[in-house]
Amino acid sequence: MELFYTIVMFVYGTIFGSFYNVVGDRLPNGESIMKPGSHCPKCKHMLKPLELIPILSYLFQGGKCKNCKCHIPIIHPIFELCCGILFVLTYKIYGFNIDFFIAITFISALLIIIVSDINYYIIPDEILIIAFAVMTILLIISKGFTVFLSSLFNGAIAFIIMLLIKLMGDYLFKKESMGGGDIKLLFLFGFSLGWEMALLTIFLGSLIGLPVSLIILYVKKTNIIPFGPFLSMGAMIIMLSGFDFNRLLDLIS
Repeated sequence: MELFYTIVMFVYGTIFGSFYNVVGDRLPNGESIMKPGSHCPKCKHMLKPLELIPILSYLFQGGKCKNCKCHIPIIHPIFELCCGILFVLTYKIYGFNIDFFIAITFISALLIIIVSDINYYIIPDEILIIAFAVMTILLIISKGFTVFLSSLFNGAIAFIIMLLIKLMGDYLFKKESMGGGDIKLLFLFGFSLGWEMALLTIFLGSLIGLPVSLIILYVKKTNIIPFGPFLSMGAMIIMLSGFDFNRLLDLIS
């Protein structure tokens, strides 16, 4: 039975991953996430049900649009696969309970943000607000209003510290060192993980982002690199690993 639930979670993860990709691509452009339906961006061919199966449709079609034979970026099935794996990991760690829904809401928001920030250098406020609202309701229901207030305080602390880091960076580099979306993102991290772990995501994000950024700088010759995706990866690692501030202190001491 456990294998069945694992497979179900993976399938749901790939389906939601396909949807998150659409949301992350359309929302920054002010487009509806419902209409028009999924289509080829080149020939505008409306995708039929058999062309919308996550991962499998890409494989069956040889990575090409069925109508115009335009190549489909391989990042799409890879993203769907990663979403499926993340859903399974979240289920394995939390089980099927309210903590699972809190964690999957957080992770889902970050997945959409990764798509949006990579493609458009935008972290949509709508995603942050919706994730915060859903997590607030779930948190109050499961842990009470006192825990919610504590989480709110943690979010505020993380936000203020990130804002100070940005202001310092702006002063030192004489230009905008960080986007406003990254600062708002840290509020969500602090709310979900605690302000101490939220700050750790900056370190992890920098660690993950450094080699990737060097490659991008070399290949694309650009100095505009979104930090949101790396922060999000760091946050997901912390959430799914269960790493907390007390364990960090134990390692240091």
